[in-house]
Amino acid sequence: MAEEESERRGGVHVGAIHLKLGALSGVVEQALLSSFEMAAADTSLQGARLLIENIPVRVFCPTCSAERQLTSIQNFSCPVCGAPTPQITCGRELEVTALEIIQ
Repeated sequence: MAEEESERRGGVHVGAIHLKLGALSGVVEQALLSSFEMAAADTSLQGARLLIENIPVRVFCPTCSAERQLTSIQNFSCPVCGAPTPQITCGRELEVTALEIIQ
């Protein structure tokens, strides 16, 4: 996606990619960081930094009528009242939020 945007802008060099990574995205941060360098080799992304913002899991508690951050992804219950909280509001993200372009 970042490389496509670079090409769309005339092949500009990307200095950094900002990414939101949710705890439930299914992506391991260290694996992503280590594989990024290889994937970016010989592209407009070569040498770019991958800046990751980790997003915790947040759920909506129907008992409290409030959004709460889970204390553990193994326990989907409200950390305040203990009620089951099946409605996930964030934490699944794998999203490019910004590119830093080098002129």
